[in-house]
Amino acid sequence: MSDSTTSVLIADDVEMVRTGLRLILDAEPGIETVGEAADGVECVELARRLRPDVCLVDIQMPKLDGLEVTRILAGPDVADPMRVVVVTTFDQDDYVYRALRNGACGFLLKHSGRGLLVEAIRAAARGDALVSPAVTVRLLQHLGIQQPAPRRGGAQPDDQLTTRETEVARLVAIGRTNQEISAELNLSLSTVKTHLESIHKRLKVRNRVEIAAWAWAVGIIGSSL
Repeated sequence: MSDSTTSVLIADDVEMVRTGLRLILDAEPGIETVGEAADGVECVELARRLRPDVCLVDIQMPKLDGLEVTRILAGPDVADPMRVVVVTTFDQDDYVYRALRNGACGFLLKHSGRGLLVEAIRAAARGDALVSPAVTVRLLQHLGIQQPAPRRGGAQPDDQLTTRETEVARLVAIGRTNQEISAELNLSLSTVKTHLESIHKRLKVRNRVEIAAWAWAVGIIGSSL
C-alpha cells in the first residue's frame, strides 16, 4: 500500500453490508479496505493492530456498540486518536449526538449514495470532516435548535463573524466539504481552512456540527449572503 492510499477498516455486524461497502471503497482509486469487523470488540482490536487511516463504524453492533468504539478509538482522552466515520440508520437520534461527543469526525446515513460515502472517507483521511446534510438536520432537531425567521434589512446574523466567515459557516452547515466550499466561493483551499480556524476561535466551537448548530440557530441556513 502506497503512502497516498487511504486504508479503511469496516465495522458492521451484517456481512452483506460489509461486503457492499468493501466493493464500493476498493473500486475507488487511492482507497483500500484493510480489515472487516463483525462486532465492536473485534473493531477495537483490529483498529489498534492495523492502525487504518479511517474506521467506518456502524452504531448498532454486538459486544460493543459504535458509540463506545468511537470513544475508545477517538475520544477526548485518547492520546493518539483515530479517525472514525459513523454510519447510522437513525433508529435513535441521540446516538448521533453522543457519537459526536465521543470524537466521530463524520456522519452518514446507511442509504447515503456512493459519492457521499467516498467523500466522507477522503475527508476524514485529510483530517477534515463530512456531515451528511440529512444527518445535520436530524441532529439539530434532536438538540432542539429552531431556526428563526430571516432577519430583515440584510443585517448580519451575528457580529462574531465576518461576511465571508458567515458564508463559509453556512456552507459547512449544509454539508459542504472544504473542497466544495473552495469551489463555490472561489477561494483557495488554504483560505477556506484559515476561515474555519477563525470561525472555531470566534464561536468557541470544536467541530463542523457545532458550526452547523450555530448557523441554524442564527437563521442563515438556506440564506444567500
